[in-house]
Amino acid sequence: MLTHQRRFLPSTSALAAFDSVAKLGSFSAAASELALTQGAISRQIGLLEDQLGVKLFERTNRGVELTAIGRNYAKGIGDALATIRTLSLEAMATRDDTHLRLAILPTFGTRWLMPRIPDFLQRNPAVIIDFATRIGQFEFEGSGLDAAIHIGEPNWPGTDCQFLMQEMVAPVCSPAFLDHNPVKRPEDLLGKPLFDMASRPRAWQQWFASLDIADGRGGGMRFEQFSNVVQACLAGLGIALVPTFLIEPELAGGQLVRAWKHEVKSASAYYLVRPLSKMAYAPASAFSAWILEQAREFSAARNETQKI
Repeated sequence: MLTHQRRFLPSTSALAAFDSVAKLGSFSAAASELALTQGAISRQIGLLEDQLGVKLFERTNRGVELTAIGRNYAKGIGDALATIRTLSLEAMATRDDTHLRLAILPTFGTRWLMPRIPDFLQRNPAVIIDFATRIGQFEFEGSGLDAAIHIGEPNWPGTDCQFLMQEMVAPVCSPAFLDHNPVKRPEDLLGKPLFDMASRPRAWQQWFASLDIADGRGGGMRFEQFSNVVQACLAGLGIALVPTFLIEPELAGGQLVRAWKHEVKSASAYYLVRPLSKMAYAPASAFSAWILEQAREFSAARNETQKI
């Protein structure tokens, strides 16, 4: 009975090759995706077809196409492989109590968090942090992640969101751009190329509204990552509304300047997010206590500086 059942359990290598070819439509593309040779992919598909006793692909001049049986098989195998990956990640996530798997925002992680991480590691020498970059909300279940730094609102289902800090935003650009595009009053910005950030779609509207300027909005180039919008400003392409604490080196060095010296509190804020299912996980709890302390100290120091 067991031998008979094994006949219907193809190797995961063959199934992964089949799934890749089914999705990409060619052996060469699947070989590239799986870091194998085209010949290895072809052999895996051949073994799978021999084991099942059916033809899964039709070879054509343009590549390969799924047969009717292959199309039906592909639907189920894709779901099955996704389930295996999810279960594997969940198993890895519970492998010990020393790893903290943390999702970070690219620029916030690089510029604010990383310089402070040595302090956390000194206080928690047994904890090993695995970093992953994530932008926006994602499903914690199956991700293998224990916590995330989030910019936005505390509306992440199935999680605990702990407030870290607000951000102050101001319009900035390169000195050369401002020389060629002088701004004498805030309304002058309406005629300039204003960059939009995908994570802050109403930022310009809120900034102009704080100055009682109606119908103010961006409408220029749109960026998903903060680092890219900063590079566009440095290149003299326009003006971006950015958190000033993340560009302190550029402002101090004169690579970027304020196009207008009016700052507003962003509608978005930073949060530490933890799934409710892992609230008792010790490394995440230690990190939570530490980063909340760091955020309080940073906010207090920033407030004192603004009073001077």
